[in-house]
Amino acid sequence: MNVTNSKPASSIASVDLQADQPSAMGYPDRDPAFAETLPFIRTDESGMITSEMSLVPKKEDLAGVYDPALVAAYYRTRPWQAWRRSLGIFLPFLWFAARLWWDRITGISFRKEARQAVHLRVMLTTLGPAFIKIGQALSTRPDLVPPAYLEELTKLQDQLPPFPNEIAFQFIEEELGDRPDQIYAELSADPIAAASLGQVYKGKLKTGEQVAVKVQRPGLAQNIALDMYILRCIAAWAMTNIKRVRSNLVAIADELATRIFEEMDYTQEGHNAERFAELYGHLPDIYVPRIYWRYTGRRVLTMEWISGTKLTQLDAIEEQGIDATHLIEVGVQCSLRQLLEHGFFHADPHPGNLLAMPDGKLAYLDFGMMSEVKPYQRYGLIEAIVHLVNRDFEGLGRDYVNLEFLSPDTDLTPIIPAFAEVFNEALGASVAEINIKSITDKLSALMYEYPFQVPAYYALIIRSLVTLEGIAIHVDPGFKVLSKAYPYVAKRLLTDPAPQLRESLKDLLFKDGSFRWNRLENLLRNARSNADYDLDQVIDQATDFLFSDRGEFIRVNLVNEVIKSLDALGQSAWRSLNYGLRERVGLAVERPAISPENQQTLEQVKRIWKILQETPGFDQNKVLALIPRILAKPETQEVGKQIVGGLAQRLTARLLREVLVTDQAKPPAPIVYEPRSTGLLAASK
Repeated sequence: MNVTNSKPASSIASVDLQADQPSAMGYPDRDPAFAETLPFIRTDESGMITSEMSLVPKKEDLAGVYDPALVAAYYRTRPWQAWRRSLGIFLPFLWFAARLWWDRITGISFRKEARQAVHLRVMLTTLGPAFIKIGQALSTRPDLVPPAYLEELTKLQDQLPPFPNEIAFQFIEEELGDRPDQIYAELSADPIAAASLGQVYKGKLKTGEQVAVKVQRPGLAQNIALDMYILRCIAAWAMTNIKRVRSNLVAIADELATRIFEEMDYTQEGHNAERFAELYGHLPDIYVPRIYWRYTGRRVLTMEWISGTKLTQLDAIEEQGIDATHLIEVGVQCSLRQLLEHGFFHADPHPGNLLAMPDGKLAYLDFGMMSEVKPYQRYGLIEAIVHLVNRDFEGLGRDYVNLEFLSPDTDLTPIIPAFAEVFNEALGASVAEINIKSITDKLSALMYEYPFQVPAYYALIIRSLVTLEGIAIHVDPGFKVLSKAYPYVAKRLLTDPAPQLRESLKDLLFKDGSFRWNRLENLLRNARSNADYDLDQVIDQATDFLFSDRGEFIRVNLVNEVIKSLDALGQSAWRSLNYGLRERVGLAVERPAISPENQQTLEQVKRIWKILQETPGFDQNKVLALIPRILAKPETQEVGKQIVGGLAQRLTARLLREVLVTDQAKPPAPIVYEPRSTGLLAASK
């Protein structure tokens, strides 16, 4: 393939893009020595050149920001490295699978299982950071991994083999400009923890603060780039050759690689930590350590030392008198705000990054792997949770279109019944039984049957949620993340003024023009258990929305419900008064009966009023103070006319009906009404 400067830019770009298409591991058939002199061109998604031509990248070019085109250009000229690494990955896994098969045939013992678990941990450690992260994810799933394996994989969180101090101290000197003994007052002789990308020393600044000093492992960029190149080639091959694969696996691999490369830049991690503290550090029982920028560089990070215990070390936590389940709930609430409120979320919440502090707070560590959820995705996720919990599978189908799992032209007709069949089984009888893993498993099976595509952003969200749920299950096997999440979702539905959520609230509360009191009751009951639920805010925002242009639909439907409720209350009061007066004058009467419909309406109104009274912060005087403001609105006068008119129509119809029924059912006879007011009451009964 000859590329010269005389070609038009678009032609040069298209040639390079064609070369980057996957074919048998993605390596072109050419001489590596010759290819080393070929020009490398970066292009954007539209094919436009984004940088000037340069020679095929060198090893040092792979450090920094992840660039899949640059990585591909580097390893296409070194196919033997990729093939050797591929064999180095697949052969250990094949050998491990063969050992498991043999143990199953011969009968596995506890001792054999323990040996296999050690073998798996050592194998993942040897394979490098990308595979260590896979092991870390598995270490949080006691529902998937046998106990012997779980114990070994947990060591991958912070008990990996360290690299020599000489290299670590050299990095400190290169990044910070002086020897460690000149920078820190104290520094531990050996690392106190070693993870996939770096190792941590305990130190003390000359100003007296206790700090954690994290130093990056050597040779990370090239190793991870090679693994991600192989993974990307496999993903591209699968997309081309496996018909059932419809998701963009290459984009998912690129998303993961981008986050890992960002994690290797400790300067970026420091900025992430400060942004995380700004957004979530104010939440109750959440703590984010301070970053010391004077002692931080790309390969060295100095942060506040945190004394704490892993959430999975239950005995140690209980000895300190700390409620581990409460801290899990704190973590769930924080995660909800990360995913659904601000969109900036911790994508690697394994137990080594979540510590129970002695004062009962939950400390977040390691802000290297972060990701973001766009606003439309956040609202889409909330809507999907609402539709899922309420089994509105037609709405759920639309949510999957909005979240880019399905194309807009997808026929949802066959998918909606499939949702009902799959999720009704997964959901169980109530919100309290919902399990994230069961839902994702069912959804994964469904995606094979219908034209779903998994967006790249979704992979990290699910990884974060499933990891958090795994920690929660370890602490409390009966813990259900979505059960704890729904109060927050209910609060957002009632308080968030965003048009998308107002529309979801309308769909939730009204069906075929009828108000669903049980849904409102459920929302209010769940929302009041959320820590930052503000009932005054709900009432204010509900009032403003109700009398806005967007609230016209709700006003129209609400008028009918108000008429029904007032009519039911009026009938109840009127009949009770009539019964009391007639009983007082000695007339034989039966206790007035209320129609089942009115009785149901009365009960619902009473339950909702009771929920409001029991909600923290409820003040009846504040509710009454809203009345003058509401009455002053022009829309209120129109609504009032409709309500009065509706009540008058109901009263007139009831009088006519009862008079006609009385005339037809009873012969004319003198009736003594005493006193007169009692007769009026009897006539209107």
